[in-house]
Amino acid sequence: MVGRTSTLVYVAVLAAVLGVLGTSLPVPLVALGPGPTYDTLGDVNGAAVVTVDGLPTFPTTGHLNMTTVAVADRLTFVDVVRAWAAGSRQVVPRAQIFPPGKTDAQVRDENTQQFSASETNAELAAMTELAIPTRVVVGALVPDSPAAGALQVGDELVTVSGRAVASPAAVADALATTAPGQNITVTYRRDGQEGSADVALGASADRAQGLLGVRPAVEPRSGDIRISLGDIGGPSAGLMFALAVVDKLSPGELTGGRFVAGTGAIDAAGDVSPIGGIPFKMQAAHDAGATVFLVPDDNCAEAATTAPAGLQLVRVSGLADAVRQLEALDAGASVVAC
Repeated sequence: MVGRTSTLVYVAVLAAVLGVLGTSLPVPLVALGPGPTYDTLGDVNGAAVVTVDGLPTFPTTGHLNMTTVAVADRLTFVDVVRAWAAGSRQVVPRAQIFPPGKTDAQVRDENTQQFSASETNAELAAMTELAIPTRVVVGALVPDSPAAGALQVGDELVTVSGRAVASPAAVADALATTAPGQNITVTYRRDGQEGSADVALGASADRAQGLLGVRPAVEPRSGDIRISLGDIGGPSAGLMFALAVVDKLSPGELTGGRFVAGTGAIDAAGDVSPIGGIPFKMQAAHDAGATVFLVPDDNCAEAATTAPAGLQLVRVSGLADAVRQLEALDAGASVVAC
């Protein structure tokens, strides 16, 4: 009897230890699932996602929702079992989201920079679509910028190292053949007056060429367009941002009153590239009430096999194509489906 009692006590203690470890010890996994979705035509926390000043705007209706993927980190074994059982989430190795060799802070910073770039690209793509004259300005100076003291936030960049600046990419192209320590001339326009500055380029661990230390931004030559949605991260909201700008700055209503959602990274030329996590984004959109979902070309095969019932998928290759597809949808014409 004593032996049996001792065994039962041992099993009970072991079960208790495993229970504690299972609910407290992190495992190297994360769970992916549907994340928040935001209407780029509306307000978030009392602030408009897209703000336009000094340019003619037009009424909008319906929704143009961007979508996200939620990442649950620091999971325990019990959390993983619950995620598997839920069916609506996917458990993947943590290294897929937080690559080895990078700190969590570095990953967050990269995601923030990608999101900021998506806002800039969306603005430029929309202004190009609408033929709005633009200029490239100093959006920010990086910490310890070599250009500090020579350039200011808001300066229009006219030439960099002898090359005309028509887009943020032109700044990077102008620096592509330079080296750290090299002196270059930057021509700028400030308060209507043109000036020039000689800058000794710095060095950066992530590039071989010289570092100017500015983050270029695009502005209309008159008026102001601002996209702001707080701390989201990643590049995949670009298409929906750009559509919101186009909708606000052009007659008519792109949505036709519909609840449209979508995803897709966008470049300054308006081309849309594929993203990850589309099943979760479609589910989030469907749960929020969307009836139409804009899908990047290369995501269509995956989207077609995982779309929730009742969600119409529309294939898009770029901003201009997305505008045409929405106009066709509103006119009752056929659209390109996945």
